[in-house]
Amino acid sequence: MLTGKKGLIIGLANENSIAFGCAKILKQQGAELILTHRSEKSYKQARFLANELSADLYQCDVTNQENIKQLFPYIKKKWQTLDFVIHSLAFAKPRELQGRLVDTSSQAFLQAMDISCHSFLRIAQQAESLMPNGGSLISMSYLGAQKVMKNYNMMGPIKAALEASIKYLAVELAEKNIRVYGISPGLMPTRAATGIKNLDQLLAATTRKSPMQRIINQEEVGALASFLVSDFASGMTGQTLFVDGGYNLIN
Repeated sequence: MLTGKKGLIIGLANENSIAFGCAKILKQQGAELILTHRSEKSYKQARFLANELSADLYQCDVTNQENIKQLFPYIKKKWQTLDFVIHSLAFAKPRELQGRLVDTSSQAFLQAMDISCHSFLRIAQQAESLMPNGGSLISMSYLGAQKVMKNYNMMGPIKAALEASIKYLAVELAEKNIRVYGISPGLMPTRAATGIKNLDQLLAATTRKSPMQRIINQEEVGALASFLVSDFASGMTGQTLFVDGGYNLIN
């Protein structure tokens, strides 16, 4: 389905990350991939996972604008053009995430907004010039962007900003045939979720309440991403789509 497609996946952390789940499925479908990791500290694990998928690996800290600006010339030199980008990262200081929204410091809020939302805009800006024939941009959201979710606190407004940004980008880039999507996975035990207070209890509650009575996995997120970056989704843009076993229907 994706033979000949070339894509960038940002946010590889470990084998339980959504980025890796997406990468596995996209690779199975024939895509060529470049994966990014954040720092030298994460290199060894990221290198192992990239090798498993025969994918290129590039270090990119999205808080460093120079890192982003250097990444895209590397992609252009390797491929000339780019078909898709999957932005799969978020950050909030655990102490701030576990406290009340009203008590959030401006520094922590702005840092979380910069990494979790505005970095997607910076990536989109750079990717645009490498998509002369169109392409797809995807970022990861969560139900807490649309409904108040227990213990999600400060990240709710930030993911809401991300989902709004997806809509605006979709309209702005439509004339260039660049499609923009959000994927909203259900709660799962990823590295990004470890900062959520009482995660184990929330996972158990999600299983009980979900119509499908289970936690979804990273590969199921990857399956949706695979469809969205394929030509089969050519008539869609601007939506945030749920992969949560139907949990959003009953919460």
